[in-house]
Amino acid sequence: MSTNHLLEIKQYGQSIWMDNLTRDIIQSGELKDMIENQGISGITSNPAIFEKAIAGNVIYDADIEAGVRANLPIDKIYESLVFADIRNACDILRPVYEASNRLDGYVSIEVPPTIAHDTEATINEARRYFQEIGRENLMIKIPGTEPGLPAVEQVIAEGMNVNITLLFSVESYVNTAWAYIRGLEKRLAEGKDISRIASVASFFLSRIDSNIDAKIDAKLKKGVDDIAVEAKLKAVKGKVAIANAKLAYQEYKKIIRSERWQELVAKGATVQRLLWASTSTKDPNYNDVMYIEELVGPDTVNTVPPATIKACADHCNVSDRLETDVNNAYTLIENLKDPDINIDLDTVMDELLVEGIDKFIQPFQSLMNSLEDKIKVLSPV
Repeated sequence: MSTNHLLEIKQYGQSIWMDNLTRDIIQSGELKDMIENQGISGITSNPAIFEKAIAGNVIYDADIEAGVRANLPIDKIYESLVFADIRNACDILRPVYEASNRLDGYVSIEVPPTIAHDTEATINEARRYFQEIGRENLMIKIPGTEPGLPAVEQVIAEGMNVNITLLFSVESYVNTAWAYIRGLEKRLAEGKDISRIASVASFFLSRIDSNIDAKIDAKLKKGVDDIAVEAKLKAVKGKVAIANAKLAYQEYKKIIRSERWQELVAKGATVQRLLWASTSTKDPNYNDVMYIEELVGPDTVNTVPPATIKACADHCNVSDRLETDVNNAYTLIENLKDPDINIDLDTVMDELLVEGIDKFIQPFQSLMNSLEDKIKVLSPV
C-alpha cells in the first residue's frame, strides 16, 4: 500500500485544508473520505471556486429552479446554492472541529469581492453570512485591504471566526495579526468569552513568484552583458515567495511572545495561525509541491487545491523546514534592492493585492452571468 505523505505533515504541527468545494464531492461522499482518511481538516472557498463548481453543472439545477419558482432575485439564488454547500461541508467537518478542540474543522466563505474596499458593507455582510449559515465552524473570509482590517477587528469583537485573505507582504500580515488582537481585546473589554474564536491569516505564495519571475525574465530577455548580473537575477527566480513566508513566520513568533498576546492567552485566546495560500506551483520547471514541502512548521495551515493534494500525497518529502535557511531568506529579500536586480517588493505586493481582488470579482460576475443564463433556461415560459 502506498504512503500518503499528507498524513506526515500533522506531526509537525501543520494542518492541511483543501482549497476547493463542490456539491459533487459533498454528495458523493468524497469529501467525507478525504477528511476521514486523507488528512484534510478544513475547507477554503472563494468566488472562483464556486464559479467552477456551479457553472455548467446540472447538480444545482433543481435548487435554481426552486429559486426561480420562489421569485428570488439572482443574488439570493446564488446564496441559496453556496450557503447550502457551506452548511453541509461544515456539518461533515464538525467531528474534526470537536476532536481538535476547535483548532480545525472550519469552512471558509468569502464576503462578496465587490465590497473589498467598504468597511461597513463588509461588517454587515459578515454578520449576515454568519447568522444565515448558522454554523459554529464557519469562517468568514475578509480581504486584508486597508478598509478590510477595521472590519476584521469588529467582526472578531462580535465573536465570528475570520480568515483574512489576500495577504502578500509581511507588513500586511503583521497588520492583520494586530487587528485580530485588537478585536479580541475589544471583546474581552465587553466581558465576553474569547476562547471560542478562531482566525487564520492567508498568506499568498505562488502569485508572488509568478509576478517577480516575469519581471526577471523581462530583464533577461532585454539582454544582460555581465555574467555575474545574470547569475544574480536567476538566483532570485522562484525563491521570493517562500523566503517572504519564512519572514512572515518570524514576525508571527515575535507577536505571540508579546505581552499583549500573552495576556489574551491567559484569558483563553486561540492563536491566529498563518495559512499558506496559492500553493499550486505555476511554473512547470519548479517542484510541484515546493510550496508545501518548504513551509511545514508548527501553528500553520496549508490550503491546497485537489491536484496538489494528490501530488503531495504521492511524493511530498516532509520535514520541518519552515525555520531552515531563515538568514538566507532575509538576504534574498534584501538583495531585491540590489541595483542589478532592482525589484521593489512593496510595489509588487500592491500590484498583487489589486490583481487578487480582481481575480475574485471577475469569476463572481461571471458566475452571476452564468446563473442568469440558467435562470432564463429553467424559468417557466
